[in-house]
Amino acid sequence: MPQTTERKCLECSGRLNGRKDQKFCGDYCRNSYNNRLHEDANNYMRRINNILRKNRRILDTLNPSGKKTVDALLLAEEGFNFHYFTNIYETKKGDTYYFCYDRGYIRLEDKKFMLVHKQEYVR
Repeated sequence: MPQTTERKCLECSGRLNGRKDQKFCGDYCRNSYNNRLHEDANNYMRRINNILRKNRRILDTLNPSGKKTVDALLLAEEGFNFHYFTNIYETKKGDTYYFCYDRGYIRLEDKKFMLVHKQEYVR
């Protein structure tokens, strides 16, 4: 008769009953295990997402109507981080817009920025 080894939950080491491919005794242990396993990546992504959300919030606050020109100093004073954006849009003329989700900006001359809302035709 084949020997059966007792299967244990990967999180709490409790005894498993049921399917042979079962790894956890329940949802709580499965979630705890996976949260611990991905903790470093989750913290990194959470930090980046917080920066992006803050950037979007600043752009939205300074430009509620759709198009506005502001000084770079004002963006910096608000805590805007120019190193983080979600996408870039280049026009046929070669202008480059940077977006934080649906709010964007383009660098103009004399340390000015034009803030814009993403239009439907901009992908």
